[in-house]
Amino acid sequence: MLNFKQNEDAVSPVIGVILMVAITVILAAVIAAFVFGMGSNIDTTKTVGVTASLNTTQHLIVTIQGGGDVASLTELNMSVNGANFSAINGSKIYVGAQLISNAKINPGEHVVVVAHFEDGSQQVVLDRFY
Repeated sequence: MLNFKQNEDAVSPVIGVILMVAITVILAAVIAAFVFGMGSNIDTTKTVGVTASLNTTQHLIVTIQGGGDVASLTELNMSVNGANFSAINGSKIYVGAQLISNAKINPGEHVVVVAHFEDGSQQVVLDRFY
């Protein structure tokens, strides 16, 4: 019988060094993110639910259904193909309030509804082609 001597002495130290370098790089990246404040300037997404439907005269009706940020809504604007059509603001904003387009919505038109909030932020709550 032949006995072969296998030399595996170098395998474990090489793997260990690679793992230590990887852990050091990851740890340095996490610490740098906190030190330079990279995680602090992320905007939060507001939660407002709306539904949209066409009535019998082809006018679009957008209804506020609810959400955690309805109370901070200051204005809701509707634009069709880039032109502002209608808006609701102030005390008229509540769950169940409706925003109705001033003109008929034709097939292929692009409707966007933007919500404005008390903190000055705004967010698209409806973006749809009809």
